[in-house]
Amino acid sequence: MTDTLPRVTYSNIGADFSPLHAFLDREIPAFQNDMLGKDWATPFATGPLAAVASPIDPALELGRFPVSTEADVKAAVASARKGAAVWNQASLDDRLAFAARWQAALDEAKYRLGIAALFEVGKSRTEAIGEAEEAVDMLDYYPAELKANAGYRREMIEMVPGETAISVQRPYGVFAVVAPFNFPVALSVGMLCGALLTGNAVVYKPSPECQLTGLLLAETLRKAGLPEGVFNLVLGGAATGEALTTDPGIDGVVFTGSHKTGMSIFRHMAARPWMRPVIAEMGGKNPAYVTKNADIERAAAGVARSAYGLQGQKCSACSVVYVDNAVKDKFIEAFRAFAATLQVGDPRDAATFMGPLYNDAAAARFSQAVAEARATGNVLLGGERIADLPGNYFAPTLVEMDGPSRLTREELFMPFLVLRGVDGLEAALAEGNDVSYGLSAGIFSQDQAEIDHFLTHAEAGVLYANRASGATTGAWPGGQPFCGWKGTGVGGKGGLGTWYLPQFMHEQSHTIMTV
Repeated sequence: MTDTLPRVTYSNIGADFSPLHAFLDREIPAFQNDMLGKDWATPFATGPLAAVASPIDPALELGRFPVSTEADVKAAVASARKGAAVWNQASLDDRLAFAARWQAALDEAKYRLGIAALFEVGKSRTEAIGEAEEAVDMLDYYPAELKANAGYRREMIEMVPGETAISVQRPYGVFAVVAPFNFPVALSVGMLCGALLTGNAVVYKPSPECQLTGLLLAETLRKAGLPEGVFNLVLGGAATGEALTTDPGIDGVVFTGSHKTGMSIFRHMAARPWMRPVIAEMGGKNPAYVTKNADIERAAAGVARSAYGLQGQKCSACSVVYVDNAVKDKFIEAFRAFAATLQVGDPRDAATFMGPLYNDAAAARFSQAVAEARATGNVLLGGERIADLPGNYFAPTLVEMDGPSRLTREELFMPFLVLRGVDGLEAALAEGNDVSYGLSAGIFSQDQAEIDHFLTHAEAGVLYANRASGATTGAWPGGQPFCGWKGTGVGGKGGLGTWYLPQFMHEQSHTIMTV
């Protein structure tokens, strides 16, 4: 039956999802009854059980999960080193066969994984199922890239008769994979793909509030039949992550999360006797630019969807919009009208677009940002908590600031959008580029010269133009690579694109003279 359900991507906003919602009307309550509130166990987590609540409702317990001790982390790394001795030598055919088995297991489990993400993160139905679909598609795209590039093996020129040379890419050994909370399925699978398909063993740590998803992903890998020790799971928070990423048995780290944590990993690796790879995605400010030549209705919809999808808790969420003063009032009017159509509520409901903020710390950051905006700017929309809902639910918020500030420069990770009125695209780009981030940016204009100027001068890795489904969001494997500039993007090369897998390997040349 599920084969006939419509696929969700981040782009097909106009599709008829009613058959999917009818299916989820049955599956979400069944998942809640069957999977939530359990005690969980896994070999490399022997510490005490800790209860985790859903952000949907503090009274809704996701389950009780064990914590990995420092000894557990060391045991997991030791296991990975044994697994690496086998998997580092795996042939291209062996790795492609594994990828096919893993894709089948993920496809079978995708609705369960998506529903788990709904409960753990508080994301809407379509956001959650779209994430699971994206993970399955990664196991189409990355193996195809691996195969098309012959495992990244190249014949080189013959320098003298009888002498051959080839360039090969070899795995580093063992990667630590540290996943974030906001995309516990897709980002975990993407990072695991990068490490495993290139022949590395891994120690994987999911976000401490998304351990149910992590355990369900581990089950798909078990079904895919990796050799013993190639995949290892640890559980816990910052202490577990620090023990893992600083363990001397780790040969590389792939991380998605905060700038502060990512840079601490870089600094630790740089202090070792030799550098080891750190592939890190550490957020973005993701400006959108609305020129005087924009389709204002399209711009309002695209910016709002990008700013408020997943409650603004995406590294590519638009959190500042530069609007030409000639159309500013018209844009604000259209934006308010579109934002009023976005329902905030329990993400188990089909009509919900925005669920809760992830935790109390995020709620406190939201309240602080609103207070700053009231003191130094103007709150145009929202700004308040929704009192009749049980978790940290807030109205979509739009504020206007007269000049650059912390609110226009720092990543906020909440449904909070700053509007800046500007005189022309040049002035907007000068301010929008003047941040530490460089992940994504978008423009709305019907003037091709303006679009070309934006594509040439915007300092971000992922650029969009006139995208009504999301001004700065929507990366998809093989379609829209995910990359960043200024040291805060994906290792300088794009996830979901052609240059991602080689980052998990290092080059070796083989020159052989025929005797």
